[in-house]
Amino acid sequence: MAISPMTARSRDEDHRAATPLELFFDLCFVVAIAQAGARLVHALAEGHPGTGVIGYFFVFFGVWWAWMNFTWFASAYDCDDVPYRIATLVQISGVLVYAAGVSQAFDENDWTVAVIGYIIMRVALTAQWLRAAAGERGAARASALKYAAGLVVCQAGWVGLLFAPNDAKRWLFLVLVAAELLVPVIAERGHETPWHPHHIVERYGLFTIIVLGETIAASTVAVKSALDEHEALDVLLPMAGGGLLIVFAAWWIYFAVPMHEHLTSNREAIPWGYGHLLIFASGAAIGAGIEVAVEHTVGKAHISQTAANAAVTVPTAVFLFMVWLLHSRHFKRGLAQQLVLPVSAVAVLACTWTGAYAVLWAGLVATATVAAGLTLSEKKDSPADV
Repeated sequence: MAISPMTARSRDEDHRAATPLELFFDLCFVVAIAQAGARLVHALAEGHPGTGVIGYFFVFFGVWWAWMNFTWFASAYDCDDVPYRIATLVQISGVLVYAAGVSQAFDENDWTVAVIGYIIMRVALTAQWLRAAAGERGAARASALKYAAGLVVCQAGWVGLLFAPNDAKRWLFLVLVAAELLVPVIAERGHETPWHPHHIVERYGLFTIIVLGETIAASTVAVKSALDEHEALDVLLPMAGGGLLIVFAAWWIYFAVPMHEHLTSNREAIPWGYGHLLIFASGAAIGAGIEVAVEHTVGKAHISQTAANAAVTVPTAVFLFMVWLLHSRHFKRGLAQQLVLPVSAVAVLACTWTGAYAVLWAGLVATATVAAGLTLSEKKDSPADV
């Protein structure tokens, strides 16, 4: 079977939506996110927040960046033919291998399995960019080749990470993160790949639903296990209710604005796309935090009440603030609307010191945030609900 070159899709294409293959690709990331969250729960519950947060960030960066690479390429070049589908399925295989290596990377700083998974993903994606280059001319061809070269160079760096001394691995990791983030900036200079604003915003929204869904799943399992083993219904039910309110509000707030109207070029899209690392990571970490709070309630976590509360309130506050910074502020009218989410983030943090019902209080604050946004929106006749 001859493999034909790819041609770019139009940025103005009507009715562009996520494909079943893209949805399948996203679903496979649930495994890796769940692994990262489980390791974070263990570290926080054992009283090692510094190690836990750093390890979680490192592992989650790999998940997010693999998803980013695929998503932006697909938005510009998804031709949905047989070679494209096979290459995507290979990338999915790499994601699953990466997920299998998360615990070793997190606990032992051993990235061998994770890097093997990355190699699988990168080989397939590099082939995709080379195929795109074969169908382009001029600046577009040069951009595709820069992407392919950048992938190869960075992947060589990840392989080199395996042979670095353990003490140097985390510093080298940060260098490689910077290198990865520079690849699109360099490759897009002189030519923007024709990503589709509606499609990109939908894809990011779908991944946000993935991380919030993982939060609900992890929280539900934690509460059920605690109820099965302990009689703590009076505390666990308010905690579960507060957790649900947080997730419901997070969904409402994220999808309140027509973000595609803001993304008109790489100048807006790159900071917005990169900033979602904190939105995705904090959204998934809320679930891990609720698990830690549940474990503290039943006496399994070796931390204080305040530390257990912070495991929920800190990621919730980060989520609210980052959604305001990347999303909502571009559609706000007036100081009152602009202050809703930042003030809410501070109020959620203050809930850290409200004792055993901190999660419920945080959920009520998040709910009040949605109500305040709706009220101000009606008064200002604004499209931004929160």
